[in-house]
Amino acid sequence: MSPLHLLRQPILTLCLILFAGAACAQTAPAFTPSVGQEGKDVVWVPTPQALVDKMIALARVTASDILIDLGSGDGRTVITAAKRGARATGIEYNPDMVELSKRNAEQAGMTGKANFMKADLFETDLAQATVITMFLLPDINLKLRPKLLELKPGTRIVSNTFTMGEWVSDDSVTADGTEGCSFYCKAYLWIVPVKAEGIWKMAQGELDLKQSFQMLAGTLKSGGKALTLANGRIRGDQIVFTAGGIEYSGKVDGNQMSGTTKAGGANTWSATRSAAPAK
Repeated sequence: MSPLHLLRQPILTLCLILFAGAACAQTAPAFTPSVGQEGKDVVWVPTPQALVDKMIALARVTASDILIDLGSGDGRTVITAAKRGARATGIEYNPDMVELSKRNAEQAGMTGKANFMKADLFETDLAQATVITMFLLPDINLKLRPKLLELKPGTRIVSNTFTMGEWVSDDSVTADGTEGCSFYCKAYLWIVPVKAEGIWKMAQGELDLKQSFQMLAGTLKSGGKALTLANGRIRGDQIVFTAGGIEYSGKVDGNQMSGTTKAGGANTWSATRSAAPAK
């Protein structure tokens, strides 16, 4: 056997190895998720598209919104929000799902509009979000709840199926009976309430507000009487309550709030917080 032939043998072997590797790389099947596959915090079960559409509508998502989907899976919620013009980002711990989401976004023509990050949902900064969507589990929702309540008042939180414990939802929607939705077909909406609890000084007297999430109770001390509040509620930074048969509605801005009353005509009122709620 000639020296040249001996030299060709390892080169030929190397070429065959490299060619086979390239061929395998080219024919390797793309990642396909399976319902129920294990994840860091929950197993993966996709939200039916019919409910995704209703969740986006429930949150009234527009082009001015910044939406973050926690546990974004195959990206369908993010892509749907992006189609409405929102700046939408999916947070997903599984890198294979992240890449799948990017491919799905490309197929939907949403590349650059629907974005995805490989990240831990508990460690992600949510401060810029105006809408949070999720399909997690009750215990995960409860672990996230303190963080969600610190978001800017008015931020909308939408969850598929699972609630927030004693934080009662502001609204809900169902896709039951809709084609393509046979299970996990209900979603809940919460609107992050402003912190209004405390002692407030106003021309009408001293307002003592007690707050439980978006629900308000308390008294208005006026003219030597302590009037018990009724129908107290917060929606974002908006507040409404009734005292002495008069309905007060207004806006809370830090330690100031102001608005109008319904007492035989529209009258204005304002208040300054003099004492923060006890910790």
